[in-house]
Order: sequence, then structure tokens, then C-alpha cells
Amino acid sequence: MTQHTIKKTFPALNMHCASCAANVQRTLEQQPGVMEASVNFASKMATVSYNPQKVSPENLQAAVRKAGYDILLEDGDEAISIMDQIQLERLRTLKQKSITALILSIPVFIISMFFMNIPYAGYIVWALSTPVIFYAGRQFYTGAVKQLKNKSANMDTLVALSTGVAYLFSVFNIFFPQYLESKGMHAHYYFEAAAVIITFLLIGRLLEENAKLQVSSAIKKLMGLQPDTVVVIHPDGVQQEVSIKEIRTSAHILLKPGERIPVDGFLISGTSFVDENMISGESVPVEKQAGDRVYAGTVNQKGSFVFEADKVGQQTLLAQIIRHVQEAQAGKIPVQKLADKIVSVFVPAVLSIAAITFICWVIWGGADALTHGITAFVSVLIIACPCALGLATPIAVMSGMDKGASQGILIKDAASLELAKSLNVIVFDKTGTLTKGKPVTDDIYWLQDDEYLHRVLANLERYSEHPLAEAVIVYLGEQDPLPVANFRSIPGRGATAQVNGKVYFVGNQTFLKENNIQIANSLREREKSFYDVSDSIVWFSNEQEALAVIGIADQIKPESAEAIRQIQQMGIETYLLTGDNEHVARQVARILNIDQYQAGVTPEGKVSFIKEIQKQHKVVAMVGDGINDSAALAQADMSIAMGKGSDIAMDVSSMTIVSNDLRKIPLAIRLSGQTISAIRQNLFWAFIYNVVGIPIAAGILYPVSGFMLNPMIAGLAMALSSISVVINSLRIRGK
Repeated sequence: MTQHTIKKTFPALNMHCASCAANVQRTLEQQPGVMEASVNFASKMATVSYNPQKVSPENLQAAVRKAGYDILLEDGDEAISIMDQIQLERLRTLKQKSITALILSIPVFIISMFFMNIPYAGYIVWALSTPVIFYAGRQFYTGAVKQLKNKSANMDTLVALSTGVAYLFSVFNIFFPQYLESKGMHAHYYFEAAAVIITFLLIGRLLEENAKLQVSSAIKKLMGLQPDTVVVIHPDGVQQEVSIKEIRTSAHILLKPGERIPVDGFLISGTSFVDENMISGESVPVEKQAGDRVYAGTVNQKGSFVFEADKVGQQTLLAQIIRHVQEAQAGKIPVQKLADKIVSVFVPAVLSIAAITFICWVIWGGADALTHGITAFVSVLIIACPCALGLATPIAVMSGMDKGASQGILIKDAASLELAKSLNVIVFDKTGTLTKGKPVTDDIYWLQDDEYLHRVLANLERYSEHPLAEAVIVYLGEQDPLPVANFRSIPGRGATAQVNGKVYFVGNQTFLKENNIQIANSLREREKSFYDVSDSIVWFSNEQEALAVIGIADQIKPESAEAIRQIQQMGIETYLLTGDNEHVARQVARILNIDQYQAGVTPEGKVSFIKEIQKQHKVVAMVGDGINDSAALAQADMSIAMGKGSDIAMDVSSMTIVSNDLRKIPLAIRLSGQTISAIRQNLFWAFIYNVVGIPIAAGILYPVSGFMLNPMIAGLAMALSSISVVINSLRIRGK
């Protein structure tokens, strides 16, 4: 990129299909000053890199509006709120139209099939089908007109032409039945074909929109991690509650237990423990004292403190994570559906065949040239209506998703099913994904096992605010109380107190050394064995010698090893990325036999790592459960969240393992293969119906046998192709 360039993401509106996204992208790319544009139909986001000296966001919006679409210029919460309102309104309208179409189409179909002999049957089905065409199905016709203006065609074009011609041909036959009857042909009505096709497609779009409703909720929840107001301490000591938007760098902010940190900064007074799982992936809250950094969105747990803001607004680490999610969602190009590839060639081909068929009949059709020409033209469009092609992918995907849901695998979109079978690499987060996400005491090795010392340790830990203390208390179980006096917590070391007049210590080895406490060789030997399985080592002592060594770990889930083994048997590489230290990462990777690992990885580091693998033309899946994983999940080709993790991770991900059992991942990969196989079979049969049906509809058999395909039979053939697709898709559930 040359000159001064800005990269910005805009919510895109009024897009109804992938070709709409392509039109918006093409429009943006054609504007002077735009270096690069990427529009994602799935996330409804447009990312544009442009020179602000040559083009403004207002110019971009005007150009997009001229093309029949729109982009929002609002930022942050306001943009997300507007998008939510638009999506909800679109969903409400689509639901209303689908219900209306279904209610009206059922009697149209029944009357057309079985009761056309009743008085005024033609007028009744005409009256019932007209609202379906011009009210419920209006979007298909406006979409086709828009495609015509852009000199392109899509499924809207074929739907509009086939249903429109069927409708108009039927209206003609109502008012001028004698025209065909004088030619020896029956003036048949095709209102049911037009109405039912519109209804099927509306219901399909309703299901699609409903699934996409939550696309923006991940970013919305990330933004919701910052509090609306904060307490600022002025230089004169006066405390004032102000809006977070008013916070500037160097402001002194008071934070109480349980509150979220609003901006990035560093402590200037007080101590506390802060849950930074969303930033670092660490399962244990981090102790904070004067000079230590704190980050927006993390949660203060125990003490109160005052910190100075040094990064606010779009500069905070949380804002960077939000930006990563937005750019990854908007920048990814969805895997092109095989159905769309076929339709891109199929639609103009069918239009050409129908037109050529009509012209040929008019020129060489003899006495009944016009009648046969119109009949053949309508038959070609009806038999070629993309109902089966349109159902081929969504019906199979719905069956696959239904099968997955019954087995604890929630799949958000078809792209995940397409990609799962092609995975080359799966990247795992550690905390809460491969492990349980909660510190647990593995074992306590005592110099001399004494029940009284158990009571002392338990009572001492009850006074401690350190997160590891809870793990020790749970391990020791219910213990009788003892008098504890002069309790002191030493940040970064541990705690000390008097119990029945005797001084005891609990903390790290540095704490013991500073107090000249001796450690027996037997305890040192056990410490070495603890390091093989534990994340943290805690010591308990009196004033003279260490009494016990405690091993605490975030335990590995029992099913993790089997899941990794199955994944590797499929020829998929496994990686571990964690914010934990080198020792912990190495032990987890060794126990689970993971191919490669990296420790101390930040959220941005995870994104960069995935990008590097993708540059090797590998298909990458990311498995995580925390907010710190959200940007990496969005960047990966396929993202998998654990059901007991954060809501944000699940919103960003394309697949969620509800049961938290990693063995569901290889199951999902196998399900992907079954579903894609069904999709290809569906497309084959749908295509075969058209390959065989279109020439017959065009009248290829007429010169040799005098057979002219009735449009009603064309409609039946179209229906049969759809039925075969549905039946084949339902087989997935039984596998």
C-alpha cells in the first residue's frame, strides 16, 4: 500500500446472496483511492483499505447506495445496535412472508392437484397465488431486476423467470383459454408450481437468516466487557463517577472487588488478584501490586486498588482483540458452495436454452409453432427451476447439523462442515480446552503426617486470598477451626500467621529461603516428581523446617488423550498454544503426545501463528474456550469452542462442543465427510434431472415421437428431483 492508508471495517446492508457481496466489493474496489476491499456475505462486513486524501467513508457509502446496497458509517456499539435492529426486522418480515406463503400455497396445491373441476377453480387458485408471488416472493423479483441492472444473473433470476412465466402463462389461460383449446391443447394452470417454489425458497432463506442472526453478537459481547462508568480520583482526592468515554490517559481510577477494569494501565497503590484468563489464558488469577499492568475487560477479584490509565479507547488490548475479530470475520472469504459454482454457469445456460427453444419452435414449428414454442419455453424454465439445486446443500447441511446436535456438536454454518473433512492442522488452547480450567491439588507430601498439621494448614489457607488456597482447602476437606493470629499476606511470596502461639508459613520456595527455613531431602525429591505433573508448587512450614510440599495443577481432561490420538490417526497435525509457562506447556504436550507446542503466547500471537500456518496452504482449526481465544478462533479456517467456555468464544466459533468432550471433534470430522458426500450426490441427481429433463422439455422427442412435454409433467419432474434430494439427505441421520 502506498501513501497514507486507513483500513476500516463497515457493516454492509441489503445483501441477499453471495453475488450481492461480490457486487458491493466490486463497487468499492472501483472507487478512486481504494487500495483493497473485501466483503463477507456471511458476517455482513466490508473491510476497506483506502487513502483518506482521495476518498472518504461518505463517498464510499454514496457509491454503494448507488449500486443498490448500503454500508454503515457508525462505529462500535452504535453500529452493532443498528445492525441488530435491521437483522431482527428482516427476520420478522421474512417470517411473516413465509407463513403467509405457506398458508396460501397449501390450498393452491390441493385444489390444483385434486379439485380443478369445482366451479371457478382457476379464479380461486389465481386469487390465492397472487399474494404469494407479488407480496411474499417480491424479493426474488427485485433481486432479479437488480442483477439485470448489474448485467449479471443468479438464482433469483431463474426463480423470478420460471415462476413469473408460469404465473403469467396461467393468467393468460384463465382469460383466453380458447386460444390453446382452438389449437387442440388444454389451457392448464401452473399457479401451484409458482406458489410452492416461492414458499420453499422463502422457508429456506428464513432458516438461513435465523442462523446468521448472532453473527454480530460476539463483537457486541466483547464491547460489553467494558463498564459504562468508572470512579476517577481527582488530584484533590475527590472521587467522581464518570462515563468511560470521558477517561483520558493519566487518569487515576479506583477499582473495587468484583469490578471489571475499564482501560489499560498500571497500579499506583493497593494490591489484589486479577482474573486475566481472557488475556493470557492463565487459569490462576494474577497477583497485582504497585507498578504491575492491568488490562481492560479483566476482572478484579479480591482487593481494592488505584491504577493510572495509559491506554484508552481503541488503544486498549481489549479493543485490539475486538479489531482482530472484526477483521478476521470480514476478511475471510467463505468457501464457495459447489451448488453456487454450478448455478453460476447453469442459470445463464438455462436462460439461453429456453430462449433458443422458443425461437426454434417459432421458426420451424409449423402450424402450432407459437403454441409449442410457449409450452416448451415454460416447460424448460419450470423443469430447470433450481429447487433441487437450491435444496441440495441446505437440506444435507441441516441433516448433518441435526445429527451433530443429537451427539452434542452444535454446527453454526455449512462452511464448517465443508472444511472439517479437509483439515490439516488443529490448534488447541490449554486452559479449559485440554484441561479442566480449575486448579486442583494433586497431592500433599508430608515430612511427618500429622492430623494436627492438616488442621493448621487448612485454617491458615482459609485466611488467604490467593486462588491456590481454595485448592488446598478442598483437598484437605472439613477441618476443625483453630485460633489464627497475626495473619500477614506477603505479595509474591505467600502468607504467615500464628496458630496456638506458633508461627507457620505457606508460600513459594523463595519465601522459605528468605526466612532461613530448612527443606529436607525427602521433600526435595518429592518436589522433583511433582514438577512432572503439577503447574504450581506450594510449601508449608514452621519457623525451622518445611513440613509439607503441595503439588497443584490444572488437571488434564481424561478424554483429551483419546481425542488427540484419533485426530492424529486421521493424518491431522496437532499444536498446543497457551499463555502458561514453558514448564506447564511442555508437560501437557508430553502427556497428550501433541506434535508441537508454544508457551507464553498472547492473543495476537495466536492469530499470527495461525496466519503463518495458513500461508503454507494448510486448513487450520482452532479449539478454545476463552475470550483470549476469540481472535484466533475468528482467524482460523474453522473454529471450535468448548460448551463450558465463554459465550464470546462460542459466538465467534463455527462449531461448539456442548458436552465439553474433545472426542466429539473427530466425530464432527467424520460427520463432515458424510454430509459433503450427500451434498455431492444431491447435486449429481439434481443436475441429472436437468440434463435429461431440459432437452425433453425443449421438445427434442417431438420430431421422432410427437411427444411434447406438458409443463405439468415438467413440474412433477422438478418435484421428484427435490424429493430425491430430501430423501438422500435424511440418510445422514441414520448413519
